[in-house]
Amino acid sequence: MIRVALPKGRIAQEALKIFEKFLHSPLCFEDRKLILKQGEFEFMLVRNQDVPVYIQRGVADIGIVGLDILEEQQCPLVRLLDLEFGKCKIVIASPNGYQFNFSNPNLKIATKMTNITKDFFAKKALCVDIIKLYGSIELAPLVGMADAIVDLVETGNTLKQNHLKIDEVIMEISAYLVANENSFYAKKSQILAILKYFQTAIKE
Repeated sequence: MIRVALPKGRIAQEALKIFEKFLHSPLCFEDRKLILKQGEFEFMLVRNQDVPVYIQRGVADIGIVGLDILEEQQCPLVRLLDLEFGKCKIVIASPNGYQFNFSNPNLKIATKMTNITKDFFAKKALCVDIIKLYGSIELAPLVGMADAIVDLVETGNTLKQNHLKIDEVIMEISAYLVANENSFYAKKSQILAILKYFQTAIKE
């Protein structure tokens, strides 16, 4: 049995299309069901942020998760393949008219990705005041709580609507196929077969 953790939403749909071809069988979660069994596979739908937890704890053997989650949580998972879908980017953004300056010794940055933010500024040998938020990140610089934000951006429309601009791209993001370290060795032939199929599928 290979257990697969998938993030709810569009990335899961993209992944299931590939698994359908791999298994030669349609895959569809029944209404509100979170587990789908097909042959020797068991698929589970979880929040994107929770995918690494399910895999790290051995509840799932493999899974698909965004690079942003992998980098933020710094989980010891086997990164098998960049799937090249679910693309977006992590950026520094600030209000229109604000001159973002790395030399500002009192920078305040609002974000929900504190580890990625710390790592980025540490590499520049900069100490910044990082404000941890869980949502509506764009509001922080508009009300003066932060100078700028670090956030995930797909189209940039939300930034524009809130009169924010991109100052720097920290990281390009896409979905990754990952595996539990123990599963990768215990079920290596099965996982490598899946990997090989995905490598071919994303090139088509």
